[in-house]
Amino acid sequence: MRCCAVKKILLIGGGGHCRSVADTLLRLNKYDEIGIVDVHDDDPMFGLIKVVGNDDDLSKLRTEGFTDAFVTVGSVGNTDLRRRLYGKISKLGYNIPNIVDPSAIVSPYAKLGKGIFVGKNATVNAGSEIGDAAIINTGAIVEHDCRIGEFVHISPGAVLCGGVEVGDDTHIGANASVKQYVKLGKNVVVGMGSVVIHDVHDNVTVVGNPAHEL
Repeated sequence: MRCCAVKKILLIGGGGHCRSVADTLLRLNKYDEIGIVDVHDDDPMFGLIKVVGNDDDLSKLRTEGFTDAFVTVGSVGNTDLRRRLYGKISKLGYNIPNIVDPSAIVSPYAKLGKGIFVGKNATVNAGSEIGDAAIINTGAIVEHDCRIGEFVHISPGAVLCGGVEVGDDTHIGANASVKQYVKLGKNVVVGMGSVVIHDVHDNVTVVGNPAHEL
């Protein structure tokens, strides 16, 4: 007789972002079984993780012992699909964990919602707050006292200096930098490598150094 229940998790979406999350889960070694939910039944990821169904099977999979689920669909400037899938697994009663790579540094004095991914060598510093379903990707830095909204994607190598505020559904491109105490609105897109030194209103795309509105 097992001393503990089998722990099983579903990854919702089998693309590139799923590979990053799956790699972290394998490194963490907290789950007995990892399954992928996707419309494509490809070869097992890394030869280990199989597609076990599609979106229509989520209710059935819940009864088959998958207690946890995590949205692994990425987003660049449009979070509608991520939001829909997150809402679906939440409504079905799945536990939605945070997944933090062992190489990442997350201060015990930071506050995290749920469904957050913190990738390899990323940093979330003291006093920061991260909203539900945010992605803090490889090597990104969220400095002290930042406020990050829901479904935000901070891409690899991006740097948010202290006290930055980021609205829901915003995408910050790879290697972008945001000056301390700058406020980014909701549904903003910051282009790769951009340097943001002024506040940005909702629904705006900015690029360049210094960043300017398109």
